[in-house]
Amino acid sequence: MERHRALIDAHVDRWKHALPENGLYAPMAYLLDLPAKRVRPVLVMMGCELFGGKAEDVLDEALGIELFHNFTLMHDDIMDEAPLRRGHATVHAKWNTNTAILSGDAMLVKAYQLMGKRADVLELFSRYALQVCEGQQFDMDYEQRRDVHIDEYVEMIRLKTAVLLSCALQVGAACAGAPREQQVHIGSYGEHLGLAFQLRDDLLDAFGDPGKVGKQVGGDLRAGKKTYLLIRGLELSLAAGRHELREELAKAPTDRNVPRMLNVLEELGVRTETEAEVHKHDAQAMAALAALNVPVERKAALTQLAATLLQRTS
Repeated sequence: MERHRALIDAHVDRWKHALPENGLYAPMAYLLDLPAKRVRPVLVMMGCELFGGKAEDVLDEALGIELFHNFTLMHDDIMDEAPLRRGHATVHAKWNTNTAILSGDAMLVKAYQLMGKRADVLELFSRYALQVCEGQQFDMDYEQRRDVHIDEYVEMIRLKTAVLLSCALQVGAACAGAPREQQVHIGSYGEHLGLAFQLRDDLLDAFGDPGKVGKQVGGDLRAGKKTYLLIRGLELSLAAGRHELREELAKAPTDRNVPRMLNVLEELGVRTETEAEVHKHDAQAMAALAALNVPVERKAALTQLAATLLQRTS
């Protein structure tokens, strides 16, 4: 990924330096300067190379995907009232909410300008961008509900996280002239990779090494955030007649006994089940990659990417 990241980082820098110097664009440049893995734009380039294209030929589309992703972050931080993003002040905290809303809107327009060169790419992008918004709405809805089912959660993270990875790969493939059937296969790889990534994130928050994860273990549980682990834990607790999780959730977040909650998840087999779900989606991603009619050596980067995300500890 390092070569691809270097390409997109240089393109992002060129784009930032060409922005007008006024209050609408400064938050865009600020957000793009924060530490980032650039997974989504890298996938655009990988999707293009997979079908014989060149990474340099899809830099604008890769940037468009990254701008859209950062637009969602800018607005999500407002909705979540988050003060920090990757250890730095969020845009609305550094400036103000109105500036963050307007700058985010303009960032979305900039993304569409980059994605609008080809009709097929624009159609793909518009379809999946709307699904990301649908996923965010589900996420907000579920904060107000106590009865969220595990299938609803998986669908929410599919829309909010996984479909944009699928879109990125399909955009790259389309730009390289891949047949529609092959675009579907690479899109399936991206979707299952995204699901595995998010479920792995849930596991790391609960059971990861705090020194590697960079935050307090069990932060989502303490906050009562509805993740795969908590939702499934509540379902299994009800079936088993256990009340520990409900008792802890009835307390104020600062008073919750997180080790007790983690112990329940272990005893009910939720951790093992979630790990199995991660491996299931990883296997489905690999099956979709295997179905592609391209030389095996072109698949190596995506195979390695999946392994890296699956094994990550932070």
